[in-house]
Amino acid sequence: MSAAPESGVTRATNSFRRIGSRATRKATIIAFFAWLFAVFDFIMFGTLLPQISASFGWDDATASLVSTLVSVATAVIALAVGPITDRIGRRKGMILTVSGTAVASALSSVTPSAAYLIGVRSLGGLGLAEQAVNATYLSEIYAVTDDEKIKKHRGLIYSLVQGAFPLGVLLASAWVAIFLPVIGWRGCFLLAVFPAVVIALMRRGLRESPQFELELQLRRLRKEGRAAEAAELARSYGVDERPAAPLAAIFTGQARRNTVVLGIAWFINAAGMQLFAVLGTTVLTEGKHVSFTNSLVLLIVANAVGYLGYVTHGFLGDRLGRRNVIGFGWIIAGILFAFMLTVANGTIAVVILYSLGLFFLTGAYSAMLFYMGECYDTACRATGTGFLNAMSQPGAIVAGVIVTAMLASGSTWAHATLLVGAVGTFVSGVVVFGARKAPLLQD
Repeated sequence: MSAAPESGVTRATNSFRRIGSRATRKATIIAFFAWLFAVFDFIMFGTLLPQISASFGWDDATASLVSTLVSVATAVIALAVGPITDRIGRRKGMILTVSGTAVASALSSVTPSAAYLIGVRSLGGLGLAEQAVNATYLSEIYAVTDDEKIKKHRGLIYSLVQGAFPLGVLLASAWVAIFLPVIGWRGCFLLAVFPAVVIALMRRGLRESPQFELELQLRRLRKEGRAAEAAELARSYGVDERPAAPLAAIFTGQARRNTVVLGIAWFINAAGMQLFAVLGTTVLTEGKHVSFTNSLVLLIVANAVGYLGYVTHGFLGDRLGRRNVIGFGWIIAGILFAFMLTVANGTIAVVILYSLGLFFLTGAYSAMLFYMGECYDTACRATGTGFLNAMSQPGAIVAGVIVTAMLASGSTWAHATLLVGAVGTFVSGVVVFGARKAPLLQD
């Protein structure tokens, strides 16, 4: 929970319940695996899209349209998760997101048509929201932990959690390479259900964050008509005493600027994420004429490098400022992807440039997610991070529409990916510098 300078909050006289080192590390480990398997399901859809398309006889334009419509449905679900988590709590919100991942995988395995696939993949929005809920919960836990090493290097530690993204992509690629020839794409989805169920059960043992426990106490007092007592309690903890709708709160005061700027950055950067991360196999096979089998191997190598990018950006974010690390990372990624699509010849050149591009593109998100968690108060933190996280889906939708139109008009995947993905990634990095530096969470 962060102090709110614009509200004239007095100096805190109470402090939040402390979180022990063991509990902090347990929450961190579970968050890592929850995000790993959420990414696993999310990316596996994009990785298997060429195989799904072939089984239903779709052309490139149809496959791109299906992917775009899935992004539309996913955005609706992901956007709703933030306000829900601010209402029901971080712990229940985290159980909801990982459970949604399991259900999405299970239902995807019995897909009979494009319309059905679009509908069930909308549940992937719960998995996509996993990173926003993780950032919300861990930013609050790290602010009050007794583990001084984690507290001092909270950005670096969170980068290890957020680094589950490239590992999830790597796992999905390896999973498909191993099981696709044996059990087909339907079987790949079905087997993915079980690890997500295990993580959902493990999360039942986590405690709610102290900051949200205070928020629940304040709500109870206000509901009982004890508004003055609630205001005094809020002041004693040095937090904003004025209740406000979470969605409205992220567009007021000092939060407004970061909501707008980071929302635009997420929207634009989604083009790069959609094309280079989610649809990596399609871009490599159609844009660079890499075989499907080799594209899976390339994704494994590239995302192993990408994990190092998460750790690096988390480490540098603690020292150079998260906003600066995010901006420069995306600018460099855009340049590297442009070189890959225009001048790279041969597998080695493609592997190097693609891997380095993911190093900066996805790596910057380790700083971005934690940065977002630091930008909002407890009452609207999940809503703020969830809103920004969900902005990736409208961005992916627009990118998908543009790419679909370009392909339908005769453009190549390489040309479309260059103009939409590489340029979009570069521009998003420039936009990030318009955001404010985030205030530190109150200890």
